[in-house]
Order: sequence, then C-alpha cells, then structure tokens
Amino acid sequence: MWIYGGYAGKFLRLDLTNKKHSAVQLTKETARQFLGGNGFGVKILYDELKPGIDPLGPENKVVFAAGPIQGTMVPTAGRSGVFTKSPLTGYFFDSYAGGCFGPEMKYAGWDGIIVEGQSKTPIYITVFDDKIEFKDASHLWGKNTFETQEILRKDLKEPNAQIACIGPAGERLVRFACTIWGARAAGRGGSGAVLGSKKFKALVIRGTQDVEVPNIEEFQKVVTDQIERIKANPGTGKALPTLGTPGVTTTQNQLGILGTRNWQTEVFEEVEKISGEVMRAKMVVRDRGCMACPIYCTKLSYVKTGPYAGTFDEGPEYETIFAYGSNCGVASLEMIAKADRLSDEYGLDTISTGAVISFAMECYEKGILSKGEVDGLDLRFGNETALLQLLEKISKREGIGDLLAEGAARAAKKIGKGAEKYAVTIKGLENAGHSPRGLKGYCLGMVTSTRGGSHQDGRPTGERIGKVDRKTLEGKPEYAIGTQRLTTIQDSMCVCRMTEGIYGLIEITNEHMNIINVVTGMGLKLPEIVDIADRIWNLERAFNCREGHRREHDVQAIRFMTEPIPEGPSKGMYSPPEELEMLKDKYYELRGWDKKSGIPTKETLSRLGLTEAIRDLYK
Repeated sequence: MWIYGGYAGKFLRLDLTNKKHSAVQLTKETARQFLGGNGFGVKILYDELKPGIDPLGPENKVVFAAGPIQGTMVPTAGRSGVFTKSPLTGYFFDSYAGGCFGPEMKYAGWDGIIVEGQSKTPIYITVFDDKIEFKDASHLWGKNTFETQEILRKDLKEPNAQIACIGPAGERLVRFACTIWGARAAGRGGSGAVLGSKKFKALVIRGTQDVEVPNIEEFQKVVTDQIERIKANPGTGKALPTLGTPGVTTTQNQLGILGTRNWQTEVFEEVEKISGEVMRAKMVVRDRGCMACPIYCTKLSYVKTGPYAGTFDEGPEYETIFAYGSNCGVASLEMIAKADRLSDEYGLDTISTGAVISFAMECYEKGILSKGEVDGLDLRFGNETALLQLLEKISKREGIGDLLAEGAARAAKKIGKGAEKYAVTIKGLENAGHSPRGLKGYCLGMVTSTRGGSHQDGRPTGERIGKVDRKTLEGKPEYAIGTQRLTTIQDSMCVCRMTEGIYGLIEITNEHMNIINVVTGMGLKLPEIVDIADRIWNLERAFNCREGHRREHDVQAIRFMTEPIPEGPSKGMYSPPEELEMLKDKYYELRGWDKKSGIPTKETLSRLGLTEAIRDLYK
C-alpha cells in the first residue's frame, strides 16, 4: 500500500505464544508524525505495553524497525533499530546497527516487525516476503551467533538471507546481551536478553520487493551530492576510511577525557599501543562498509602472532578499545580484538561488559571483592587473562559472572560495602567511552536522556572538536537539546552518526529535511521535522515517567559528580550536583517540562498531539 515514498506500508506482528502472525497497516498519520526507526518503536511500545511489566516477562515486546530511507541508496541507509523495555534500565530503549538487515526487511515488504508473547521452546522465524514460518530452534540453542547464522543459511539454502539472532548470553538472560546481525551488534540495553526470555533465537529475512521514491531523478541528484560531500569531507572522506572510529582514541587521550581504570583517571599512559594508527599498521586487513555507505569505516582485523594469533574480528571499534583497553588498564590491541570477537559470538554488548569488568577490577583492588569471591581470579587492572576468563563467566552466568551479568548497578547494590561509588552507570546503563566530566554539554545531554549512559542521545562530537567550548556552562541546555533533536531525527531516519559532519553537528538542518522529503515526498518544513523529533523524545520521556522516572533520576554517576579528573589537560573538571541542578532548571524550561517533577507539561504534550501521555501522566 503506497502511503509515502520509502515505506513498505505495513508491520509484521509475530505472536510467539500462539505461533501466529498478522499484518498491521502503517497509516499516513503515523508515518508523518513519527517518521520511522525510534519513532515507530516508541509509538508501538507506548501504546502496547503496560507500565510496570517485567522486561524479561512475556508481556514485554521487541520491535525491529527501519526508517523510510532503508533499502535506498541514501548514504548510510544500511542501519536499523531494535526497541524494547530494557532489562538493564527498566526504561524504553533503542539500539541500532548497520549492515544490511534493515534494507532486507524493507525488501521483504515490512517497515518493522513486532515480536510478542513467549514460546515454551526455542524458536526461529523465517520471513521470505509474505511467507512467514515458525520453526524449531532446539538445534541452535547454545550455538554462538556466527554458528547460528552459518547453520541457518546452509539449512535454508539462502546464502544471502539477513539474520538477526542472539548468542548464549541472551539465552542466559545476561541483562546487557545484544542482538547480532552479520557481525553487527545492536549492542546496548539488553534486547538479546528480552529475546532470550522469549526463547527466540533468530529472525531470518529475505526479500524481493522494491523501495519506491516519488521522483527518481531528483532522488539521484540528492544522493550524488551527498556522496560527493562525504568524500570531500576530511572526516568522512579521509580519517574514517583510513582509521575508522579507533582514530579517536588518541584524540580523547590528548584532551584528557579517555576513561581509564574504571574512570579513576582519564589519561592512559600506554595509549599509543591501542591507537587507531597502530591498529591500522599491525592488524587491519580490509576496509568494509555497510550497505549504501561510501565511508568504509569498519576495519577487518587479523591477529598474526602471539597468544591471540588467528583471531579474526570485524573491528574493534573505538568504544570497544576503550571498554576492554584503557578502562581495564589493558594495552594490547590483540587482546581487545579477541575480547571483541568473543563478545560478538556470545552476543554481549562490549561497552557494558567492559564496564562491569572494570568495576569488578576496582572493587578487587580496593578489597571490596576478595579473591575467593571472584572465583580465584587475579582481577587487577591490566590482567588480560583474567579479563577474558571473566568475560566468559559473564556470558555463561558462572560464579562471579552470574552477579556481574546483572549489570554494574545491580551488582554494586548486592555487593554493598561502598561498591555503588565504583559502578559508573547513568540510569542503570554503564557509561560509554566519552567523558561527562570533560564535556559539559554532553554531560547534561546524558543526564536528561532516555537511555542514560549512552553516547547516542547527547552527542560529544561538537565539544570534542572545538565547535562548542566544552568547559563553559553557557549555552549548554540549548546545546543538549539541539544534539538530542539531532540524534532523535537521525534515529528515526536510521542514518549513521558518522554523517554528523555532513548533516550537521549540533542541530537538525536542511540536510535532514532534504533527504526526508526527496525519499518520502512529504514536503515537510524544518519546524515540522523539529516537532517530529520533539514528539518522539517526549513520548520516550513519557514512557519512562509512566514507569516512575522523575527529576531526581536525572543524575550522573557518583564518580562524575564527586571526583574531579585527577590529572591531564582536563584536570579538575567534574559535574557537581548543584551545577547539574542549575542546568536542569533551564533545560526543563526550554523543553516544556515541569521543573519539580521532570514530567512533560500538559501544554507540551498537547502541542505535540500526545494525548495518550496526558491521560497516563495526569490522571
């Protein structure tokens, strides 16, 4: 059904309890108001989930969704998202990955897939255009993600099928288990655990349909212009194709904002051993890009010598280098590649896994966890062998790994003895590899974000490259809102953050508008697109407020609010509570949220057409 260009016009609903499926039509109103990606995800989950449900219970749902550009040749149109109520945070969560899964879903004729209910036995589902089949996955249960994909492609005789699946960590309900397609991870928030609770092993998609746009000639002009600008830009045309995201490792350290030894400091003395330049010279064997992307920022790596020889890895990316490297005190790219490969096989989010390991290491060094309590491991910072052993224990929920599989916040609460101070989490989510202490606007963006410790709501880039002064407080509420609007619209389009330098670093721009309109034909004006971003953001906030989130939960990790950075170029920087409260007052005012509660006001919700949220939050 044609509604606008770029859309398939329908969602697929998969009922795992009754082994039934049905089609749900996408309306013009929903497409125009929520656009795609996280807009579709939060709309469906807000409407269909009851507040207070157990994220690992049968009532939770998982939504796979794309935006209007997936399946076209718009640069970075290979991305798509997974949406659920997070078992780690208890809030709405969106997580994204590149590759080809999203486009294949569109080629099969679906804008998204809603997974609901709970199977009693392991199951996988094939979606070949309109032909949907529920199949036994008992022979796949226990297999890692790469084995699962290989077996399914061979058994189904579909070598080009796109497969989203979980690994052993998801099966064992590790709260930060992720969903993998290809070698790409929709990493954060625990969607793999939710799928594991449903005994849902894999979703196999193959499609033969087209994605249509209103005016192909105009579309080709816009796409050609985008590609030329990407290649001419120093970041997307040279730096990322050469070094990928690992290129930022040295930059972070030079600014004194590279998390080291569980964020005790933000300067890593051995950074040159884990830099993008060294990785390129020692390990990279091939550059790779997602569908429709000319950047080729992914680096395929191969370890040739040493104890990890033979390790082949798609990556590691910067976040993984931070998580298993500097933040665990490890200066071995070879070990980081091994840890990354194992994480992909087990289906673990590398950021959260590295964070809980670094948390455990600090607790061990400070005497909060004894050697007996960590299964005899020598958990000092820098111990590569112990790190890999603990990673495996977490994925299998064995010994101390069972506790750490709950995430750092829950583990710290259970350990007690002051361990909470060392759990570097925001809203229950382990902090990503960017410094809230050294980037004031980014700090506020994280504090007020939906996800918490993610670097994908408030963005660090504008401050890191000096477009915005990272140390001053002036203008930071406006900066946080601008970057949050930017990330929200990009996540509804499902375009990659690597295009920030093309589309715009700190706010929604005409570039976003032009792509949306040339694909959909909606003819949206810039203020209307800003309203779409605000509508999605406020519905995400309303979802969380319906779960009990309030102003007092908009805070940073204890370490970031109480301990100044001890050394380096950012020495002395931190985010004291009184500073955050002052910034929140202005932020809430600009957002149209109640300053006392942090709940969006009736007027704000009404202006955005979110009448159901008014009903729920103002009973």
